[in-house]
Amino acid sequence: MVIGLDIGTSSARAAVYDDVGRPIARRFHQVRYDPTVTPDGGVEHDPRTLIDAVATCLDAVLAERGVSDIAAVGISTFWHGLCGFDTSDRPVTSVYLWADTRSAEDAAVLRGALDDASVHARTGCHLHSSYWPAKLRWVERTRLAGAGRVARWGSFGEYLELELFGAAATSVSMASGTGLFDQERVGWDPEAMAAAGIDATALFPLADRRDARRGLRAPWSHRWPGLRSAAWFPAIGDGAASNVGSGCVDPHRIALNVGTSAALRVVGASVPAPRGLWRYRVDRATPIVGGATSEGGNVFAWCLDTLKLPPADEIDAALQGGASQSAAALTVLPFLAGERAPGWRDDRRGAIAGLGLDTSAIDIVRAMLEAVALRLALVYDLLAPCAAPDHVVVGSGGALERSPGWLQVIADAIGRPITRLADAEASSRGAALLALHALGRVTDLAAASPPAGRIFEPDRARSLRLRDALRRQQALDQRV
Repeated sequence: MVIGLDIGTSSARAAVYDDVGRPIARRFHQVRYDPTVTPDGGVEHDPRTLIDAVATCLDAVLAERGVSDIAAVGISTFWHGLCGFDTSDRPVTSVYLWADTRSAEDAAVLRGALDDASVHARTGCHLHSSYWPAKLRWVERTRLAGAGRVARWGSFGEYLELELFGAAATSVSMASGTGLFDQERVGWDPEAMAAAGIDATALFPLADRRDARRGLRAPWSHRWPGLRSAAWFPAIGDGAASNVGSGCVDPHRIALNVGTSAALRVVGASVPAPRGLWRYRVDRATPIVGGATSEGGNVFAWCLDTLKLPPADEIDAALQGGASQSAAALTVLPFLAGERAPGWRDDRRGAIAGLGLDTSAIDIVRAMLEAVALRLALVYDLLAPCAAPDHVVVGSGGALERSPGWLQVIADAIGRPITRLADAEASSRGAALLALHALGRVTDLAAASPPAGRIFEPDRARSLRLRDALRRQQALDQRV
């Protein structure tokens, strides 16, 4: 058996899988947490909170009877997270997340000094606050607490490896999402590092996803004796793991994932990323092209926290039906955390136009979720030409599992059928499958596709209405 460990923006999950990647019943545990959000656009995690969540998840799945022979642990974590470590490899800053927009000013400076098109062509990343060049300049400019003691910068994946083994490397997959990585040379990009104000000595060495570590150090080796001899593989980007776990490992399948944020991705595309999309890597040999929005389940969560809403099943029933006249009159910009794909504008803020005395809370939530779907439609229009003409779209993620109605809205918005996976845990399954592949237990990732679930067919009339809503959204965006 192997463990798939997924450390996401809002929760950590551990699940046990057999030697062909099937989940073992009742061998799953999840710990939820919330990032710290500040009024100036900060979104960060205490790295110890994440470590504690991982440990709790592993404690839970290893406590079950019958879980003893663990061959490996595969790990995925959120792309773009940035954390500083001192000379003793202790974290001395928070983990700054992709949604942290405090470096927007620094991203603007970089866009004025560098050719964004050239940087994007090399690194696969636009000059934006999500990525490390702007964040590192912001840290230096603001003389952030703890930054003076930083010797090296890495992601949470490196911190986990340091905790467990006392040494760490950055996987090619995680490096490819930093904005400091040359996608063709498969190494750190000198110009991007110079723009960020660092050199390679301030980064961890690179490793590929097959470069496992063994031999847990104390106290973890005493806490988990069953994992002492297991192979621990470097953390890869959660989006890459999600594609693998969804069976979307070639250009014939586009993965849609809606968690805290949302993304559409295709593995193996042989074309450069179109402007507005990004290009990262699963490993040295495998590119992945896609677009991630800053809005997704976080917009739904904001509605639930802010509006006086009926029960979730009533909301979902309303989403599966037609929009009321009041809901259809609303136009929403869902930029609660700025904008990533396709516009990459750090300074965007949310807006709702068309409110009236007859507007209800459920009208607003429907319009908000439709607005997210419209942003995904823009990403899909850019991504579809990178995939095979006969591609299928496969949906996964906790937000879609909880709301089939929202998945129907997205199918209507992109005008393409979406097949929802029966198993929502695509990232942890992908991490497990890649571990099995590295061990030689699974030889063909494409043959390990998970069972498909319900197919959501787009409704032509609703698709036409949503395309009209997209035009209104774009017009509002230009005005504000």
